[in-house]
Amino acid sequence: MKKSHVILMALCAGMLVACDNNQQASTGAATKTVVSGREGMPAVAMKNSCDACHTINTKKVGPAWMDVSKRYKGNPDAVAYLDAKIKKGGAGAWGAMPMPPNSALPEAERKELVSFILGLAK
Repeated sequence: MKKSHVILMALCAGMLVACDNNQQASTGAATKTVVSGREGMPAVAMKNSCDACHTINTKKVGPAWMDVSKRYKGNPDAVAYLDAKIKKGGAGAWGAMPMPPNSALPEAERKELVSFILGLAK
């Protein structure tokens, strides 16, 4: 992936986080801030800004993690495949939007994320 694409995706992800955290929802006469998609996210996901593109139950920029869990449920290669996908990034499995590589993410944190994601569709 070209460096300019990675930079562009990082900028877009940052904008999405900023927009998501500033969403407003009307509740009658009162207005409250809504932080959608973070509920139930493991700390490692929020620390690494995974929630900029993913939520647990609804498609955002990337697929909902529940959908990922359902797709790979029972697949004996799922752990290795998803670990590699997080590390190397890629495109095409869930649409045209590429996932940037997260090669600096420690193996233990990648495995924690994969375990969480695959555990959703039990």
